[in-house]
Amino acid sequence: MDGLTFGTTVLVALVVFVIIILAKGIRIIQQSEVMIIERLGRYHKTLHSGINVIIPIIDQPRAILWRYSQEVPGGGVIVRHISKERIDLRETVYDFPKQNVITRDNIVTEINALIYFQIMDPVRSVYEISNLPQAIEKLTQTSLRNVIGDLDLDETLTSRDTINSRLREILDEATNKWGVKVNRVELQDINPPRDIRDAMEKQMRAERDKRATILEAEGAKQSQILYAEGEMEAQIKRAEGSKRSQILEAEGQAEARIAVANAEAAAIERVTAALSAGKTDPAQYLIAVHYLDSLKDIASGEDNKTIYIPYEATAALGSLGAIKGIFEKKDE
Repeated sequence: MDGLTFGTTVLVALVVFVIIILAKGIRIIQQSEVMIIERLGRYHKTLHSGINVIIPIIDQPRAILWRYSQEVPGGGVIVRHISKERIDLRETVYDFPKQNVITRDNIVTEINALIYFQIMDPVRSVYEISNLPQAIEKLTQTSLRNVIGDLDLDETLTSRDTINSRLREILDEATNKWGVKVNRVELQDINPPRDIRDAMEKQMRAERDKRATILEAEGAKQSQILYAEGEMEAQIKRAEGSKRSQILEAEGQAEARIAVANAEAAAIERVTAALSAGKTDPAQYLIAVHYLDSLKDIASGEDNKTIYIPYEATAALGSLGAIKGIFEKKDE
């Protein structure tokens, strides 16, 4: 009975051992993950997503060191390095802590950066570099110092896209040997010293005040120009109106004179026809009529000096009549 119990125990242990071995030999890999397998210490193959079978004990997965950052209450960040058997092929982001860099004009500035990279060749990422996260971090820091050292502070603050592009090119070229592709590099914060920030704020306020003054002067100038243009247009319109009015008035007077002349011509023609029928000189008739009209106008005033000129004066210049009013005015 004891022998049967011992045999059963051995059989059960053997079955459990076989199950464990089989479990160790079956590996299920998730999508976008791979596993590097070494056989007796040498690279054997790469396991891709799905079910894979290996020989336990003989085949062993090669671990890779990975970097994780975790935010803690209070705004801090804890960085942990974990050794894992599975290599993630998805794009990964590393948030590096702030570091002090010196610009070309010798100003110490705090800068932190983000780097987005992706493992393209898992074999090289395992065998070409011992500590991939640390290598990427140190390479990013040194490259950032070199790039910022070639720029002034103003260029650093205004040329983020240029800095990001240069960093990405440098890091992508350097990490290509490790089977890593750097997709993007982003500068998060650029913090100059406090006194520099105060000076920059004063400069910005001065620039804003300057722009405001310039805009106000430009507005006043434009207003005066528009006002002057309006006055000029108004004067031109008034001059054109006055010109048009004078032209119309002159045309009216000319037409009136023409009408009067036509009427007088018609009257003269009729008078001439009538006088010719009575054998009377038309010229003498017209002179007599105008002479009588002139006498009427001369005599209409109270203080007028009246001169009587006989109608026959045209024939006898010696017969001049003395004017009574002249002598009366003289005596007074």
